[in-house]
Amino acid sequence: MEVPCVHVRREEGESARRALAEDDLVDREFEIVVSEGELYIPVVDPAAVPDGFEVVRREVPAREPQRMPADLLGFEPTYERLGDVVILDEDDPERAREIADAIAASDLRAETVVNRASKVKGELRVREWDVLAGNGTETVHREYGFEYLLDIATVYFSPRLATERHRVAEQVEAGERAFDMFAGVGPFVVPFAARGAEVVGVDLNAAAVEYLRENARRNGVEERVTAIRGDAREVASDYADWADRIVMNLPHSADEFLDAAVEAAGDDCVVHYYDIQHEDDPFGPGEAAIGAAAEPTYEVDVLTRRVVRSYAPHELNVCLDVRLSRR
Repeated sequence: MEVPCVHVRREEGESARRALAEDDLVDREFEIVVSEGELYIPVVDPAAVPDGFEVVRREVPAREPQRMPADLLGFEPTYERLGDVVILDEDDPERAREIADAIAASDLRAETVVNRASKVKGELRVREWDVLAGNGTETVHREYGFEYLLDIATVYFSPRLATERHRVAEQVEAGERAFDMFAGVGPFVVPFAARGAEVVGVDLNAAAVEYLRENARRNGVEERVTAIRGDAREVASDYADWADRIVMNLPHSADEFLDAAVEAAGDDCVVHYYDIQHEDDPFGPGEAAIGAAAEPTYEVDVLTRRVVRSYAPHELNVCLDVRLSRR
């Protein structure tokens, strides 16, 4: 069938496909065609294709329907994707095994299927997994143009927070100094540095810090990133009065680190404070805690009150964007 396609040289194909996919322009009902060193990417709306791309009409074959796990199971299973790892949350081991077998037999791209075997636990915030298919828990997760190598067995990472991380990163300006108190493998640190900030990322988890360093290298920002293994309450004194921006993404206990955050804050500092509270008053406790730690040294101005997601029945994961201005 003849359809509109973006025409690029083969060596430019992957970057073009990614750019078009980010704008949801790739027509997935048709195959991408390679011919004589040229690539033809079917698009759904040729008028929306960005300037700089050539749009032509060409005969391309329809894509064969993919066999998805639901086609094999007869029901729609619930799972989460993290790179090429598929994550289940099933209480019944037999049902988990049935779903894992269907995923492995389907056209879903997956190297490993795991089932949650414990809750997130300990100060390193990791959990146990039952590996049902494949043999590795290390993967590469891609998010808003960045990639993160990580091992779900040794570090904490939530792909569900991608939109929130992007929202915060979009506020960062070149030349800022940012302090991530619970940096993990770098999903705040890397995009901050890519926008031209100097970033210090701290984490207690030695594995997370090593992945943070690797991810800074992978994304070409290692010169603007300092990765430190340690307790942010102890590290903050080395960066007193330093930070223009602080990330506090430890929702259950971020309030215990507010004194350290205030110590690290410069004269004018934006703090992104994450909290989990009851839906009746999701922001009040966090605002009170920040005020108690920062005043009277700083004037406290709440810039944004944002519900990130539902965490549990009647409990919300929220973020307060707060500006601290030294009096």
